[in-house]
Amino acid sequence: MRIGKGFMALFGLVSATTALAEDTVVALDPVVVTATRTEEKLSDTLAPVTVITRADIERLQPRDFQDLLIGLPGITVSNSGGSGKATTISLRGTNSDHVIVLLDGIKLGSATLGTTSFEQIPVDLIDHIEIVRGPRSSLYGSEAIGGVIQIFTKRAKPGESLTPSFAIGGGSMGSARQELGLRGSLGSAWYSAGLLAQTTEGFNARPSVNEGDDDGYWNLAGSLATGWRFANGAEISANWLRAKSRNEYDGGFTNESDNTQEVFGGQARFKPLSFWNVVLAAGQSRDLSVNFHRPEIPANRGEINTARDTYSWQNDLSFSELLNLSLGVDQQHDHVSGDTDYEVRSRDNTGLFVQYQGGWRGHELQLSLRRDDNQQFGNYETGGAAYGYRFANGIRIGASHGTAFKAPTFNQLYFPNFGDPDLQPETSRSSELNLSAAHRFGPVATSFAVNGYRTRVTNLIDFVPPTFAPINIGVVEIYGVEVQAAAQWRALRGQATFNWLDPENRSEGANNGNDLQRRVRRNARLDIDYTFARASVGTTIYGASQRYSNPANSSTTSGYATVDLRATYNVLPAWQLALNLRNLLDKQYQTVATYEQPGINLFATVRYTPTLK
Repeated sequence: MRIGKGFMALFGLVSATTALAEDTVVALDPVVVTATRTEEKLSDTLAPVTVITRADIERLQPRDFQDLLIGLPGITVSNSGGSGKATTISLRGTNSDHVIVLLDGIKLGSATLGTTSFEQIPVDLIDHIEIVRGPRSSLYGSEAIGGVIQIFTKRAKPGESLTPSFAIGGGSMGSARQELGLRGSLGSAWYSAGLLAQTTEGFNARPSVNEGDDDGYWNLAGSLATGWRFANGAEISANWLRAKSRNEYDGGFTNESDNTQEVFGGQARFKPLSFWNVVLAAGQSRDLSVNFHRPEIPANRGEINTARDTYSWQNDLSFSELLNLSLGVDQQHDHVSGDTDYEVRSRDNTGLFVQYQGGWRGHELQLSLRRDDNQQFGNYETGGAAYGYRFANGIRIGASHGTAFKAPTFNQLYFPNFGDPDLQPETSRSSELNLSAAHRFGPVATSFAVNGYRTRVTNLIDFVPPTFAPINIGVVEIYGVEVQAAAQWRALRGQATFNWLDPENRSEGANNGNDLQRRVRRNARLDIDYTFARASVGTTIYGASQRYSNPANSSTTSGYATVDLRATYNVLPAWQLALNLRNLLDKQYQTVATYEQPGINLFATVRYTPTLK
């Protein structure tokens, strides 16, 4: 273990518990918007949804965004060597580019890679996260085969007084973090601003290439948001976030890269009639990347920039509990620039969608249909249907079926000497059964949920050796089960999650019957938290089975288990000390072949968060 220059103090015990508000009685019942693009209570949604609140984030004390997702239902995280290193997320066994990521309603991601740089997202500027599992193309279009993740940045509430906040921390591997925040309101207007600086000297993430150096990382991020609520209930808002980082690698095509993620957008909400709500939204996300193989030679560099413009007009019509309709149109324009010679550099997509939601006497029904007109691939229709029934004793059963698709990325189609312009879009069909229950046994509140699903993906795009060029490999079948249980007795609460996955390649050829690469067949997580009057302690135990590193299943990364600890202590009402101890047993493990993960490491934080009214 190496304690870096940034480490400040050692105090208390530690915990790393993910307090998830997922249809459990140990958490509040927040309002979510991602599952149906309309507001509804978490307990009412028919989709499997995980919500991570700001309180959860502060309790977990994550170093990076991906730290929040490890062990969550349906999620496999693959990281190439610690903070700032390339991170991909597989949702329910689908590809890493089969998930839509939104930030305050604006679509993120690289149009060339097709994935989102999760490692660059500044976790300290986030208010909460909603994760919807299962196909959502019938509401969001291309890419939503595995699900949708929406990130909401911090913002003030109407009527909130001027409230400053800050945090400073440091720990192992020369890691340090500083955060400043300001939020408040003036009459009918509200505003918020945040600034985050994060650095680490890192460690030798890939010793097999024998470069012998530590792989550092730094990130400077800022966010702004403002809005106005009119007397008639109409609202307008605008938001901006920018994260600029530098990352050091070992071997491969690059040894160092500069990356920028930027999002800005605006939204207007108003009611032309009492039953009719209109939402207008527009925004742009940009993914900018400059890669250096030898930083000392300026000419030895590659630059790829992508921009995604999105526009949306949504109409929600609420006539009764039995009849609620949503219909609208989405427009998306992707553009690629830089010094790489793509044959095609832009494309447009227009989507029209309609959704029905209704409930009566314990029955709940959701139907959705969407038609996307893609400039390159023509028209694609997707649909979804979900049904649920809630018994008087708190037990709820449900079933759903949905279709989805994903258009190939610019890299897969047009990257020089790599892409294949004849690739076909990927399509999927998914079915799901679920059961949940919540009950109180005297002073003990409990909840339980189990989801079983099957997804069939046709024309899945994969990168098969020896060329690793993208090809449509045929058909894959993915079966999975998610089990969750939670209980709370006074100040003590515990949560357990278990995921089972069978991701099988059903296409013809030598890899028929093999597992898809980088999927974990089994993982489990146990979180235990105890809160005192002014302190909290807890632990997270996580275990994962082995995963295959190639389509032939001839290479594996071993399974592993980790133990994390965390503690907080409120010195004064607005001042908190926090300590996080990761990988207590100093386990050596990998989630991507040849890339190591950090050993035992510490991080301490001092946080000032006033509770002004």
